[in-house]
Amino acid sequence: MEDQEMQLKVRRVTDKFTESMYVLANEPSVALYRLQEHVRRSLPELVQHKTDMQSWEEQSQGAIYTVEYACSAVKSMNNSSLYFKNIDSLLRQATSMKEQINNSQGRSLNDVSPCPSPIVTAPHAPSTSS
Repeated sequence: MEDQEMQLKVRRVTDKFTESMYVLANEPSVALYRLQEHVRRSLPELVQHKTDMQSWEEQSQGAIYTVEYACSAVKSMNNSSLYFKNIDSLLRQATSMKEQINNSQGRSLNDVSPCPSPIVTAPHAPSTSS
């Protein structure tokens, strides 16, 4: 009988002890301590992630700017096709004028005799005016 009483007393003591440990383990100050521990351990990693993200953001902003600038350059090139057509037309006109000038100079050179002779002008006939 004493064994059963002893077991009952031991059981009560262990239950009370377990309950006390449970209360202590879940006390708000202990929870705050554990939160503080967690923050202290994880904060450096979070800071590193933040700096990495900021660096990636800067790089991506630079890439976005470059792409937007390239797109605007391509659009302006598409808009400049009219100017290139005008330039092409003007170059064709200039080429044809140059050929005309060369052809006219070639004819005038063929008309001139190879030996240059002094130009003799005919005397003017006296005018017959009454």
